[in-house]
Amino acid sequence: MNYKEVLKNARINLNGSCRVCHACNGVACAGEVPGMGGKGTGEAFKANYDSLNSYKLNMRVIHDAKDPDTSIEIFGKKMDIPVFAAPVSGTTLNMGGKFTEEEYISWVIGGCLDAGIYPMVGDTAVDSFLITNLEQLGKFGGEGIVFIKPWENANVIKKIKMAEEVGAFAVGMDIDACGLITLALHGKPVMPKTVEEIREIVESTKLPFILKGIMTPDEAELAVEAGVDAIVVSNHGGRVLDQTPGVAEVLPEIAERVKGKITILADGGIRSGVDILKMIALGADAVLIGRPFVTASFGGQREGVKTYIENLKGELKSAMVLTGCKDIKSVNKRIIY
Repeated sequence: MNYKEVLKNARINLNGSCRVCHACNGVACAGEVPGMGGKGTGEAFKANYDSLNSYKLNMRVIHDAKDPDTSIEIFGKKMDIPVFAAPVSGTTLNMGGKFTEEEYISWVIGGCLDAGIYPMVGDTAVDSFLITNLEQLGKFGGEGIVFIKPWENANVIKKIKMAEEVGAFAVGMDIDACGLITLALHGKPVMPKTVEEIREIVESTKLPFILKGIMTPDEAELAVEAGVDAIVVSNHGGRVLDQTPGVAEVLPEIAERVKGKITILADGGIRSGVDILKMIALGADAVLIGRPFVTASFGGQREGVKTYIENLKGELKSAMVLTGCKDIKSVNKRIIY
């Protein structure tokens, strides 16, 4: 199976919930929440794509980076490339409903592990989806990360314990979901958190804890104060607040403030190996990719996910050769034009 076949199949199987556009930039699906689009005008989704696309790379070819090492080690796990499949759930609400949550998430988990990276799974307004995601992760030995929505603390901690029981190697909370419309439609009590509330959650587990949804340097510093192990610089794919800047716009300043104090992940508009390289150069330690994994799984199931990741590997390695980067640690702002 090649990736063109994956995309062709996905256009059919997503039942109009995603057009599988040539450029996944948020234009055609603007305002489609529930669905795969960005909230309101869709500008926050578009800003993710456009801000990353606005950065260009310095091509360098006089060097000895002939066979770059694309691997990293993070949270005690070695990965072939610095990429996680982001925690995207909601087949019935957002993805056209042709496949079940169980089918979809099993393809994402299996395809990621087949290709040498790790999946992230999460919960939604539909309570059973987290149970399904955890069951599927458990079938793969718990080799992944579980994200919990910002419910009241007792509920978050309860769900973290469930993640621990299936063997997840890290947990997190997508705190930016405190305003997610799909949760509001189901009357679910999600909320922002104080530093003290986050610290209580962090201290409830011995697993590495990741806080997803940081978009300003001051909140990155508050995350450090709360004791989290990692942040994800993310605007939730543009799905929670209209008119935010793109992740690539705010990442450098956040990295300047907290790099070395905390692991920095980034999520927003990343589609290719070149995009991965840009985000690492801008200050991320690794990245999350969301919507393309939906496309890959709906278009080719487990094999489609693996095919997409293998494409990313080739693109990243080629881009590293052409920018003179021997390994991920050597990627820095020098490659950004």
